[in-house]
Amino acid sequence: MSTIISLYPELFSGVEKTLLASADFRVLIWTYPSGVKALALENNRGRVVVLPYQGQMIWSAVFDGCDLTMRNMFDQPRPTPTVIGTYGCFMFHSGLLRNGCPTPEDDHPLHGEMPCAPMDIAWLEVGSDASGAFLRLGGECEYVMGFGDHYRARPSVTVRPGSALFDIGMDVQNLAGKPMALMYMAHMNYAYVANGRFVEPLGIEKTRVRSSVPAHVKPTPAWSAYMAELTEDPSRLQLLNTPEWYDPEIVCFFDGVKADANGDAHFLLTHENGAAFYTRYKPQQFDHAARWILHNADQQVAAFVLPATCEPEGYRAEKAKGNVRELAAGERVSFSVRTGYLAAGEVGQLMGELKR
Repeated sequence: MSTIISLYPELFSGVEKTLLASADFRVLIWTYPSGVKALALENNRGRVVVLPYQGQMIWSAVFDGCDLTMRNMFDQPRPTPTVIGTYGCFMFHSGLLRNGCPTPEDDHPLHGEMPCAPMDIAWLEVGSDASGAFLRLGGECEYVMGFGDHYRARPSVTVRPGSALFDIGMDVQNLAGKPMALMYMAHMNYAYVANGRFVEPLGIEKTRVRSSVPAHVKPTPAWSAYMAELTEDPSRLQLLNTPEWYDPEIVCFFDGVKADANGDAHFLLTHENGAAFYTRYKPQQFDHAARWILHNADQQVAAFVLPATCEPEGYRAEKAKGNVRELAAGERVSFSVRTGYLAAGEVGQLMGELKR
């Protein structure tokens, strides 16, 4: 049972103002000086700020006073057709026809067309389900190109009372009369945590360090030597205690991610105080996953898991590996990720449940 509240751009004028308030939730809307429209979904533990008309990108997330978002060079989101023009967000939908870092042989932008896609409509949904009360922002955009692809994308963000975890969804339907390529990654750019530890409580069969070097990465001899060491022993990267080695960026791929009885994989980036950043997803939906680490004066990020349908090495490379999915005419597919912040007690509770 739920109620839908339609949104329209004219609502988003001026500074922050309350659009909706209840005992459990609050919704605020505003327009940044750059002209980008924003909406905050709040509960008693924090907020997520979403750009409802720009790819429904999640610009920032703060819970229990902890900023989950990567350090970046942008003080506000910028209106841009490609993600590189506003690369400071907490999360963007990477894909959908193309994904990852293009090679010289590719003709697509970094991470494809969806991250900053203009949304046709946006709405709020307030209601309850089997898991209790929820507040959701949804949206829809139709991509259509003459003599080309035609699809409908429906992203969403859902928060619940008393929880610092939230759900990120993406629903894609091929509207064309022919198959379409599908390359999707839930690109969550988590903050770098000094002395943070990567934890995969159910295990991974194999971790591979990326061997290719994208055009934006400029290797140094010292970095190349460190990468060679990591290739031999990826476990050396379990603890974030050598930031000087994380510039240029380091990317790893995971094979054989283990899931629990419900089909969920669990990843954490634990903090020294016992709290953690957390992500849960189903490998049945996302059969690939990556990790991205970067630490320099301008950008600091520890994207501890990036669930995906492919690796982020551009269309031609992924096509050659057999990693590009195909959606048949009329076919529809959905993806969902639960992510956010766990207090120390919640980390202990999760670990206890996973050991049962």
